[in-house]
Amino acid sequence: MSGSVLAPVAENATGSPLRRVAWPLLAEAGLTLATVALHFRDPHQHGSWGFCPLYAATGIYCPGCGGLRAVNDLTRGDVGAALSSNVVVVALIPVAIVLLLVWTLDRWRGVERHLPQKAVRPVQWTGLTLLVIFSVVRNFTFGAWLAP
Repeated sequence: MSGSVLAPVAENATGSPLRRVAWPLLAEAGLTLATVALHFRDPHQHGSWGFCPLYAATGIYCPGCGGLRAVNDLTRGDVGAALSSNVVVVALIPVAIVLLLVWTLDRWRGVERHLPQKAVRPVQWTGLTLLVIFSVVRNFTFGAWLAP
């Protein structure tokens, strides 16, 4: 399948479908357990899940600050509070879910996705640029509404 995004891969195509999806299912189970733990151990309580080393050392919010609180808020159905905690994490959760499902389905079917670097590279740089902008803006007074 020359030029195709999906191509059969020998090591993925062997074995049962359940064996092929072991790693995706393990990742999904781990994320599910972490989400359940975040529901029951409230990260809104200072120090309950540790601390951000960047914030502790400099007082600067990193792009992930508030992410645990956002997930906790989502597990409680409070989308507004989740967006207030970390809008980027809330926006990326559906993307992560779709990517995990695609990974699982591809492994089940025994195919591997080959994405052209010409398409991937701009997405990577755009994502990195947006994270840097988000990090800078949330640390100034005009962007304080983005701070956790």
